[in-house]
Amino acid sequence: MAKSEVIVGLDVGTTKICAVVGEPSPDGVDIVGIGTGPSTGMRQGVVVHIDNTVNSIKKALQNAESMSGCEIRSVYAGIAGGHIKGFNSHGVIAIKNDVVTPKDVERAMDAAKAVAIPLDREVIHTLPQEFIIDEQRGITDPLGMAGVRLEVKVHIVTGAVASAQNIIRCCHQSELDVSDIVLESLASSKAVLTDEERELGVVLVDLGGGTSDIAIFANNAIKHTAVLPLGGQDVTNDVAYGLRTPLGSAENIKVNYASAMVDLVHHDDFVEVPGVGGRAPLRISRRILAEICQPRMEEIFSLVDEELMRSGFKHLAGAGVVLTGGTALMDGCQDLAEQIFNLPARIGYPRNVGGLKDVVNSPKYATAVGLLRYGVENYATTEQRFRANSGGNMFTRLRDSFYEWVKDIR
Repeated sequence: MAKSEVIVGLDVGTTKICAVVGEPSPDGVDIVGIGTGPSTGMRQGVVVHIDNTVNSIKKALQNAESMSGCEIRSVYAGIAGGHIKGFNSHGVIAIKNDVVTPKDVERAMDAAKAVAIPLDREVIHTLPQEFIIDEQRGITDPLGMAGVRLEVKVHIVTGAVASAQNIIRCCHQSELDVSDIVLESLASSKAVLTDEERELGVVLVDLGGGTSDIAIFANNAIKHTAVLPLGGQDVTNDVAYGLRTPLGSAENIKVNYASAMVDLVHHDDFVEVPGVGGRAPLRISRRILAEICQPRMEEIFSLVDEELMRSGFKHLAGAGVVLTGGTALMDGCQDLAEQIFNLPARIGYPRNVGGLKDVVNSPKYATAVGLLRYGVENYATTEQRFRANSGGNMFTRLRDSFYEWVKDIR
């Protein structure tokens, strides 16, 4: 396998930076390395300190390069944050020559994208949901089909130009090229969802450190996306404040002892809490810790449920809810989700990967593995797509503007 075919997914998260290295294989992708490091320059999915973020990325890359034995030059980077907005659109064209050609599909997609977008925002993804030819619905690939009228329904994801550009700058200052920027919930879905769930209908909730990313799928198409500015870091803050312990200790306590439901904790379970400012540690019941964590987790899930109801697609979730992200590992998280959503729930682990799959077998690596799978799927066509869409692709515009910015400061 040529070293040039090594593909890397980079999850630039609020609490951690994670780089997963893989190689395309006949079965999909083989994991050959992983590197993680604490994230100190992000807040709620957005870069707030470039130098700190660059240093965090470099540490993760060093670990990934050491494990994989490969030099990393380019990555598929994830993007999240409260600035992400998704909406559905519809395009209609007349079919030329009575048979659908690639040019007809391109014109239909362009018609669907012809919507007013503020100047400070750009399109990140335009995701086809279904094609309709002469009122025949449910078509996934219209090429070669006969008809006179072609319609397409799409889901458009937009984000703040500045936020995406800051991620690109952090990568470039880490001596990395960015092959593409990918919505993190879309990436996570590629790692943890099954084909049956996508077809039947499923809600993906990626519980990250600073954000909770939502994606609804049905009929093998994405129907709705949203990002809520709440995540596991808010639980950590509550634990630190409630138990009067440093944030680092609060994070360790949350990871190892927290529960999202008080009823699941035994009365005789205790945990030692380090003191602040040289004070002696305290020994408290885990039920007290659960009483701190449960209200915040209830708030997060309630806000997610409100977003699902507002989208109008919750009724499509025949396969229930899939929870992923590091916070999904909290004891009782699945039970609380089933109680609030009134839907069956499961914890989503990365699937269908080879190589060092045991190393990434955790929900906290779902986004990075998903970015890697996205890269593998788009490996052969990425450069061609960028060249063909140099005027309208978000990443290409940002990349070009970044190069211009570099020229200006030299």
